[in-house]
Amino acid sequence: MSLIKRNGNTLPSLLDDFFSRELFNWGNNNFSSTSTTVPSVNIKETADNYEVEVAAPGMEKKDFKVTLDDNLLTISSAKQQSQEKKEDNYTRREFSYQSFQRSFELPKNVVDDDKIIARYENGLLHLTIPKREEAKQKAPRTIEIA
Repeated sequence: MSLIKRNGNTLPSLLDDFFSRELFNWGNNNFSSTSTTVPSVNIKETADNYEVEVAAPGMEKKDFKVTLDDNLLTISSAKQQSQEKKEDNYTRREFSYQSFQRSFELPKNVVDDDKIIARYENGLLHLTIPKREEAKQKAPRTIEIA
């Protein structure tokens, strides 16, 4: 950034400041290294399970694929749309394709993988991943002193 000196003060050039400043904070938004969007994910651990929410509005439940391989949970989606409009002497074709994949490593020997539940509603994919009984957090026990 170049500096302009006026009356003993240094002020950044407005133009340089405008072009050097990040207009959008790309590093912290939901963009992958390929500049494609990646949905936000909330993960919450309770005493009995893990709860995962994926923000993916405009999708349908058939667009998702959720897999658990050993302790690696992978949520992916692919959606393709195309539209063609023919009028008099021109044809307009529009198409879009969007996909994403997010993977999360779950703790070993903690998840009861036969009881995982997934549902999609109001733009959110909800996953409930129950813990095995032996992995659930137990309430503190009071020990009497004799």
